[in-house]
Formats: sequence, structure tokens, C-alpha cells
Amino acid sequence: MGKVSIKNVSQYFINREGNKTQALADINLEIKDKEFICVIGPSGCGKTTLLRTIAGLENPSSGELALDSEKITGPDPRRGMVFQEYSLFPWRTVIRNITFGPEMQGMNKEKAQEIAEEYLELVGLEHFKNSYPYELSGGMRQRVAIARALANDPEVLLMDEPFGSLDAQTRNVLQSELLDIWYRKQITIIFVTHSVDEAVFLADKIVILTARPGRVKDIIDVNLPRPRNRTGPDTNQLRDRVLKILAEERVKK
Repeated sequence: MGKVSIKNVSQYFINREGNKTQALADINLEIKDKEFICVIGPSGCGKTTLLRTIAGLENPSSGELALDSEKITGPDPRRGMVFQEYSLFPWRTVIRNITFGPEMQGMNKEKAQEIAEEYLELVGLEHFKNSYPYELSGGMRQRVAIARALANDPEVLLMDEPFGSLDAQTRNVLQSELLDIWYRKQITIIFVTHSVDEAVFLADKIVILTARPGRVKDIIDVNLPRPRNRTGPDTNQLRDRVLKILAEERVKK
């Protein structure tokens, strides 16, 4: 069994009119310890729903999920989540945003501060610890969000298009920084993206979902050496392969 095990997971939602929409259909995945997984698929295919279900923020309509063979029934600090929107507390300074999680777990303020400063240094924001979120750029705010998630010492980091709203240059920088964090912290990352380029650059494996309801259409092992050449021939070949698979889903729609 993998680090994260997903077995026959389906998800339905009922709207206010009582109509049922199926977001996910019979998802089966085994994610190994310390793997970097990217999930990609057509818009509306259930990528975020899948991530929220792994996080324990949604209960599956059927099937089950487990972390280290322990059934997932709700949120847990062992599974940290970074959202596309920064979701920082605007009334708290950078460092107090990061200490929030450890303090909620009962850690004393001195130890929480020590941990927060460690992760601020890891993401290169140690000189901004007393700033407020509105004083930071978008890329800096997302670094704070990553540090806040890591401060809870998760075994699995769930990331929902965390760089989607950033400009291309900032996104590329943060992708490289995230890989450095992943390598240093030795954690499992499940990363949702709309960008084929991003998935090819980051992932050990790319999980491609079908159009809604999302099913696993393909799982591609990315055997390119790291650090990766974004424009090398092998990278371009893999990008074309993923794009062709995604194009099949667009044709179906």
C-alpha cells in the first residue's frame, strides 16, 4: 500500500434544486512516500474535489482514502494544504500567520516562533517576518502560505494550483524553490495544475483525469533527470504526449 491510498472514490454533489452532479468516478491511486505527483485534466474535471477529499475537507460519496493505511475521515495536520488563493490572515503578521497552526496544536509560543523562523528562512522571507500580507507581492504571499503549511510538519503537502495566478517568471522561480523544499524536507507532494509545462517540470508522475466526472485516464512516469531542461527535446516530447491525451478529452466534450 502506498503513502496515500485512494480506492474506488466517487463524489457527488446535490445543488439547491436537488439535482445531482458527479464530480469524480471510481478514482484509484496509490501514491508512494516522498513522490511528487501532479494531477491535471480538463477544467471542471474534479481535480480540486479530489485534493479536498484527500485533505479530509470533503467526504467521498463512495470509496475510501487512507494515509499510511489509516482511513482518512477528516482534516489532519499530517496533510497540509496550500490553496490557489493565499488565504492568509490579513490581521496577523507574516510570522504570526505561520505560528498559527503550531499554536493551535498546543505548542508554546516560543517553540512555535522558532519553527516559524526556520520556515521563513527556508522560503527566503526571514526579513519580512513582521510585515503584513498586504505589504507583500503575490509570490511572497504564496511563499508564506507554503511556510505556514510546512510549519505543521505534514507528511503530505496538498497544493491546489498554488502558482496559477502568478506571472510566468515568478511561477518558474517558485517551481524551482518548491522542488528544493521537497528535496530537503523529504515529503510527499500532490499538486493540482492546469499547466502541462508545470506538470512536466515538477512531477515524478503525472495523473491525467478525464472530463467530468473525473476518472483516471492515464498515469505517466516522468523519467527525466533533475534539474530539468524546460525546453529540451525529451521535455518537449513528454509535453506533446500529455497535450494529445488532454486533447482527446476536449474532443469528447
